[in-house]
Amino acid sequence: MKGKTVFVGLSGGVDSAVSAALLKKQGYTVVGVFIRTWHPDFLECNEEEERRDAMRVSAHLDIPFLTFDLEDVYKKEVADYMISEYKAGRTPNPDVMCNKEVKFGAFLKKALAMGASYVATGHYAQNTPSLIKEGVGGGNSKDYHPAPKGTPPPQGGDEMQLLKGPDPSKDQSYFLWTLKQEQLQHILFPVGHLQKAEVRKLAKKFGLPVAKKKDSQGICFLGAIDLKEFLKHYIKEKRGKVMNEKGEEIGYHDGVFFHTLGERHGFTITKKSPNDGPYYIVGKDVKKNILIVSQNIARQDLAKNEIHLTNTNWITEVPEEGQAYTAQIRYHGEFLPCKVICQSPTLAEVIFNKPVLVAAGQSCVMYDKDICLGGGVVK
Repeated sequence: MKGKTVFVGLSGGVDSAVSAALLKKQGYTVVGVFIRTWHPDFLECNEEEERRDAMRVSAHLDIPFLTFDLEDVYKKEVADYMISEYKAGRTPNPDVMCNKEVKFGAFLKKALAMGASYVATGHYAQNTPSLIKEGVGGGNSKDYHPAPKGTPPPQGGDEMQLLKGPDPSKDQSYFLWTLKQEQLQHILFPVGHLQKAEVRKLAKKFGLPVAKKKDSQGICFLGAIDLKEFLKHYIKEKRGKVMNEKGEEIGYHDGVFFHTLGERHGFTITKKSPNDGPYYIVGKDVKKNILIVSQNIARQDLAKNEIHLTNTNWITEVPEEGQAYTAQIRYHGEFLPCKVICQSPTLAEVIFNKPVLVAAGQSCVMYDKDICLGGGVVK
């Protein structure tokens, strides 16, 4: 790998730090890059502290350190997108957009323009060349198999597969469904095949200054603030009714835009008996500003067997009609058995074996065993 330059997105955390250390050990020419993103004025920002940690890691590894200011891209493509989706009554996934537009959009583009061969991040996912069965021309993802662990990265046009990380509590393939072949040719996930505990051990072994640092939680630009508190700076509160499945008014809320399906907090129940269990949001009427709640989150009459996706992206091959797959409709959610009908390059229908409750705007990501096929946004 000598002479192959990798720009590593150093966030200030342990995963990206170990990624840089592993790549240097493997013989790559490694450059550490801290990405500046957007933060609202009313929030306390710890970006400089994170940047200092990224600099300390670079100094410890004796690699060059750069800072990329991608604040404008982040503000437009992640923050503004998220706010506009909530205003429309949908439930977006800002982490998906951050990966698409910032880390593997603007960051990748700038790194390649500066002479890098690859970019790398600390994501828990695997990007490996596809191996095709002998005698199979290759048309469906079921005919493809991941290359063994440790297979060298792409060398000039190999078709790539995105796989789950082996640590189910950390797997981040769900957030990467928008990636395309032309991006995957230039992306490395050095810790993607490892368990989190192994990464911590490596951080200690390499003597990294962030070895004992806690993992960050939540949406990166929000920090410790609650999502609803953030949205209230951009979306006006409007009191509305909370109704049960029978159409009876049993409480109130502060605005339908701040809530999503499956939640059981953030609204007030005023008519409740001592034997009542928790109420879950199972429906929203955006025009009338009404939330519909139930004590049974799996209400069959409110859940659906079929959902429609828009903005679909298929990483290797388009799913085969009639083939059995699994889908995730939320991060760390259950892998749900399903089938897929692709209606056009950007539209698809997903048919689940059992009814599901899913909000418009969420990402639905498809898998063939451990292979992430791609996904789309729920209409």
